[in-house]
Amino acid sequence: MLKSIPGVGQILALTIIYEIGDIARFESVQKFASYCRLVKCKAESAGKTYGTQGNKIGNQHLKWAFSEAAVLYLRGNEKAQQYLVKLQKKMSKAKALSALAHKLGRCVYFMLKNKKVFDETRLLG
Repeated sequence: MLKSIPGVGQILALTIIYEIGDIARFESVQKFASYCRLVKCKAESAGKTYGTQGNKIGNQHLKWAFSEAAVLYLRGNEKAQQYLVKLQKKMSKAKALSALAHKLGRCVYFMLKNKKVFDETRLLG
């Protein structure tokens, strides 16, 4: 199923599958994204935010895999490149790539949860 994503080959697909394990152990897509290091962690207590202490929490291999998948997904894909340009109007290129990696991570979560193949119109829509 994961190889249906453009740019994701056997190595990335196996890395993602082996590092995730059972997708059912994640209650929500937010917890999955946090586990994959696709979102920043926050130190918060009594309504006050204390920066991003412990920002290395999560699986570094999944962070790498989704970052690589985002870069490879952009290669030769006009629609994805236009989407990245749209994101770059709001943020820097690095943050736009991270946002695309996060979006791909959420997509993978729902693909594995619902047992469906990749749908580019839902990702970029």
